[in-house]
Amino acid sequence: MELNYIEHIGIAVKDMDAAIKFYEEVLGLKCYSIEEVADQKVRTAFFKIGQTKIELLESTAPDGPIGKFIEKRGEGIHHMAFAVNNLEDQLADAESKGVNLIDKKPRKGAEGLDIAFLHPKSTNGVLTELCENKG
Repeated sequence: MELNYIEHIGIAVKDMDAAIKFYEEVLGLKCYSIEEVADQKVRTAFFKIGQTKIELLESTAPDGPIGKFIEKRGEGIHHMAFAVNNLEDQLADAESKGVNLIDKKPRKGAEGLDIAFLHPKSTNGVLTELCENKG
């Protein structure tokens, strides 16, 4: 697998507005985008620090992945995302090495990226997202 850089770190939050306030007023970062990804039942907010982004994730439905995550584990780091080229090839490479894929094919994520997740049971407990920007 060939990773380019850390694309973002996803953080599950209960209250997006309060979390944005913390990142802006305490950490001094600026939220540059808020977006809803309806099929994932999530609202996202992005901050940039260097080349890496922080993605806040707020559930729009209790049965969504972030709602379930917060219910089970509470707020906190949800996933680590890496930028890659040729996402489909990277998925095939990971699967050939015994990695359990959540997404066997890329799907659309926030910011128009093609995304796919690797199961945390295959990644030492860290939900891992691969992202490709075809734009």
